[in-house]
Amino acid sequence: MKRLRSRDPHFAEALYRLHDWDANLDPAVEGRVREILAAVRERGDVALLEYTARFDGLHLTQAAELEIPRQHWEQALANLSGAEREALEQAAQRIRQYHERQKLESWQYREADGTVLGQRVLPLARAGIYVPGGKAAYPSSVLMNAIPARVAGVEEIVMTVPTPRGEVNPWVLAAAAVAGVDRVFRLGGAQAVAALAYGTELVPAVDKIVGPGNTYVATAKRMVFGRVGIDMIAGPSEILVISDGSAPAQWLAWDLLSQAEHDELAQSIFITWDAEHLEAVAQAVEAALEKLDRAPIARESWQQRGALILAEDAADACRIADQIAPEHLELAVADPEALLDQVHNAGAIFLGIHSCEALGDYVAGPNHVLPTGGSARFSSPLGVYDFVKRSSLIGASAAGAARLGALAERLATAEGLTAHARSAAARIPGRS
Repeated sequence: MKRLRSRDPHFAEALYRLHDWDANLDPAVEGRVREILAAVRERGDVALLEYTARFDGLHLTQAAELEIPRQHWEQALANLSGAEREALEQAAQRIRQYHERQKLESWQYREADGTVLGQRVLPLARAGIYVPGGKAAYPSSVLMNAIPARVAGVEEIVMTVPTPRGEVNPWVLAAAAVAGVDRVFRLGGAQAVAALAYGTELVPAVDKIVGPGNTYVATAKRMVFGRVGIDMIAGPSEILVISDGSAPAQWLAWDLLSQAEHDELAQSIFITWDAEHLEAVAQAVEAALEKLDRAPIARESWQQRGALILAEDAADACRIADQIAPEHLELAVADPEALLDQVHNAGAIFLGIHSCEALGDYVAGPNHVLPTGGSARFSSPLGVYDFVKRSSLIGASAAGAARLGALAERLATAEGLTAHARSAAARIPGRS
C-alpha cells in the first residue's frame, strides 16, 4: 500500500503511476485472444468444446451440453429460501424501477414548409451478457446487465457464464430466471465473447455484448468491436473514498476492502486531509484483512495497488479524485452535497457516510457496471440507453427540398462532390 502526500514535489508523477492501468497489461494476452477468436470463428462449437475443456476443466461430448436448460434456472430459483428469494426479487424490482426512468422516446417535429425531422428509438434485437464466474459468482451482475436490456425492449437476451469444473452457481441461475434472460450458456473467457460476436451453430450472434470480465474478456471485447457493439472495456474494480473523519474508520476499512476482495488487481484509494484519521483507517484496514474469507486476494490488492493519500483540504481531495476518475467514489463526509459540484469524473458517486458502495453493487437501483481505468472522464454506467439504437428521420416536403437543396448544392460544390450537388439541385423546380 502506497502512502502519498499531495504537497510532495513528485506527487503528480506518483499519482499517475498509481492509476496507470495500462502498465498492468500483458502484451501476450492479445496474441492468445486473437487465436481464440479465430478458432471460434472458423470451427464454431467444436472450438468452444475444446476451450471449455482446457480452461474450465469441463469435458463435454456434444455442443448442446453447453446450454443450460431453463428448467434448471427455475429449479435454482425454487430452491432458494424465502428470505433469499425475497432479496433477489426486491433487488431486481429496485433495479427495474430505476432503469424505467432512463427510457428514451422517439420524437419528431414539422417545419413550416411541411418538412418532417425527428429521431426514432428502437431496441436492439439481441443482446449478449457476460457474467463473470471465475474467482466468484455474481448474480447481481445478471440483474444489472439483463434488466436494463429487458426494460429497453430487447427481443432476446443471451447469457454466458463460465462454470469451472462444471460447477454452476445456483444464485446465478436463479437471477437469470428473475431477470428475464432467454438462454444461458456455460461459456467463459474470450471464447464466450467470440461465440456471441460471430455466432455458432448453437450460440446465436448478438448485436451487442455487455458485462465485465477478466483481461481476456476485456481484450476480446475490444477486438470484436465493430462486428458487434460493446458497452465498455472494463478493467479491475476501483473505489476511492474521500473522508473528513466523520465516518468510523472501521466502516471505511470495509468499504475499501469491498473492492480489494474482488481481484488482486483491484484498486482501493483513501483520501483525507486529517492525518490522524488516515492512520486510524490504515490500522482498521490491517485489522479487517484478518477477517475476510478472501483475505489473500484482498491483501495482495491492498498492498500492491492500494493507497492512502493525505490531501491539503477537501478541495484538494476532490481535485485528486477528478484526476483518477474512479469507478466508485464515496464522499464519506458530513456534508456530501457541498463537495458534489467539485467532482466531475466518477462512475457512481455515493453521498454521505451511510451510502456504502456495497448498496450500489446490489440493491440501490443504479447500475453497477461502471467505467474503470479513468474512463469515467468520458464514459457512463451501463443503462437502458446501451440497448437501443437511434435512427434520424428526414422527410422533406417539396418546398423544403427546394429550400434546403439550394443550400446543399452550394456546400457540395465547395467540397467538389458533383453528384451530391446535382442530386440536391434536381429537387429545385426548374433545375432538374
